[in-house]
Amino acid sequence: MTDVQKDRPWLFRTYAGHSTAEASNALYRGNLAKGQTGLSVAFDLPTQTGYDSDHQLSRGEVGKVGVPVSHLGDMRTLFRDIPLEQMNTSMTINATAPWLLALYIAVAEEQGADVAKLQGTVQNDIIKEYLSRGTYICPPKPSLRLITDVAAFCYTSVPKWNPMNVCSYHLQEAGATPEQELAFALATACAVLDDLKGKVPDEDFPILVERISFFVNAGIRFVTEMCKMRAFVDLWDEIARDRYGVENEKFRRFRYGVQVNSLGLTEQQPENNVYRILIEMLAVTLSKKARARAVQLPAWNEALGLPRPWDQQWSLRMQQIMAYETDLLEYEDLFDGNPAIDRKVEELKDVARAELANLDSMGGAVAAIEYMKGRLVDSNADRVNGIEKGSTVVVGVNKYVECEPSPLMDEDGGIMTVDPAVEAEQINRLNTWRAERDADAVKAALEGLRAAALDGTNIMGPSIIAAKAGVTTGEWAETMRQVFGQFRGPTGVSRAVSNKTEGLDDIRDAVNAVSDRLGRRLKFMMGKPGLDGHSNGAEQIAFRARDCGMEIDYEGIRLTPDEIISGAKREEPHVIGLSILSGSHLPLVEDLMTKLRAEGLDHIPVLVGGIIPDDDARKLLSMGVARVYTPKDFELNRIMFDIVELADPEAVAAE
Repeated sequence: MTDVQKDRPWLFRTYAGHSTAEASNALYRGNLAKGQTGLSVAFDLPTQTGYDSDHQLSRGEVGKVGVPVSHLGDMRTLFRDIPLEQMNTSMTINATAPWLLALYIAVAEEQGADVAKLQGTVQNDIIKEYLSRGTYICPPKPSLRLITDVAAFCYTSVPKWNPMNVCSYHLQEAGATPEQELAFALATACAVLDDLKGKVPDEDFPILVERISFFVNAGIRFVTEMCKMRAFVDLWDEIARDRYGVENEKFRRFRYGVQVNSLGLTEQQPENNVYRILIEMLAVTLSKKARARAVQLPAWNEALGLPRPWDQQWSLRMQQIMAYETDLLEYEDLFDGNPAIDRKVEELKDVARAELANLDSMGGAVAAIEYMKGRLVDSNADRVNGIEKGSTVVVGVNKYVECEPSPLMDEDGGIMTVDPAVEAEQINRLNTWRAERDADAVKAALEGLRAAALDGTNIMGPSIIAAKAGVTTGEWAETMRQVFGQFRGPTGVSRAVSNKTEGLDDIRDAVNAVSDRLGRRLKFMMGKPGLDGHSNGAEQIAFRARDCGMEIDYEGIRLTPDEIISGAKREEPHVIGLSILSGSHLPLVEDLMTKLRAEGLDHIPVLVGGIIPDDDARKLLSMGVARVYTPKDFELNRIMFDIVELADPEAVAAE
């Protein structure tokens, strides 16, 4: 029997980072020792949105959903004893991508690395931030300029680095259909490449096309998802050839990494998530033609909170078993010539091409941000409605709900928690860093950074100088805010079209009755305090409340408690809803409830939704919160009835 030549496996990654740079460094080194072959860095929300750890908006957010990196010292600690020249590092960072890449390059140079040999990716897709994730800073046009600055810098100075990861992952998390994911992601790539024209010599343009990579999502309908990936391959080749005139097939290859769907992970019967993750991985590994170059898998318990090292190890082992124990890598593409697959791929491509043409007619992805946001809210409403009605089966949620207690849960709830002291310790380190740096060098570096932003000079060179001078993340981002302004993205709720949700007549009658009793239309205020930009849940609550006949006040993401208080004074809502998915619910809600009492507004009932452990839910209720909702509370109509009851309990009782 002849030996079979196996394909090389994809990069094994685990999306990780928490608490502090020191703790995350230990986690990375441990994961590499377990066989992980690439790093995927999760940054905390202050780092992602350009605030230092001691900023007002950072309160409660430091180290929660990723690692805080406030300056060169943090980045140095994060990669201590990890040789960056030998590493392939993916950094999930967007608005502050030029800055974090500058810090990474500065640390690599300190290690003595040849910067030209660095390999990795900065996500750097700000358009999807406006649509789905919310960690944007500046308006679209200057944000696009920063993306293309990174691309123009990297292709000459760091040629093996991917300067942008067009990220359709979060589009699917926001409800995108496969066709929307294809079209919106490809339109984003086109917007970046169009902006790069004239910034590099024409003969080098194909190199820039080749360096654009993608970061996609794979859901539970794995046959459709696999066909989507094959459609991505074909459409990207078509766009590169026909739109940009790239003749060399090498530069038209669709290169992508993937994290499989977190939206479908359930709080109920969370052990079932292991099967979901494995099935979803098949979509991006089975087809050789469309196989991912890097895979990172969520952990089974991410619907509950922050995974522990063992949980991440379990997901890593899933990849290793697939790559090394099965014979998957020994065969050519298993689906070439399959008529059912070919037919589905063509269907997806036809719809995606039509949507791409529609977006082009609007002026491209940047001009169509509000349109795309509205379509995502629509699609997500359809998804939620399907689960509520039971037409979309989710095992353990709306079918087969009876179960034994999970043996995987421990006394800590099956998740890792971040010590509240971490934030104070990080702020102390930040203050020490500021006190010990050369103030004149910092001032000069910031002046150079501001000048480059104003006159159009590529931002990367001045950013690297600023990194070495000791400038902080907040100072870099504040310079961008001063020059380019700060942006508040569309919510999508006002432009979304009613999906004619069934079963609303009773709720509408109750809303009308209570509104008559109150003497004005029942008003519901939806607020998102803190830096959490995952607004899908808030949008669906606001959208459903609007469909039920309530008056809605929803200003979008990233509000301080003081701004919510001001809004409550101005709008006089009957009920306030808060959505917080970053784990910072306790300090943010405590602050808000204290200020409501101080302003004499504590008569307004407050609802809180998020990924909230049971112990934390009890604490929130003891603070005066009226209701607490978690992902298991998927029946939005029940929440609507709760709002009606809280707005006027006497009216409901009279009914």
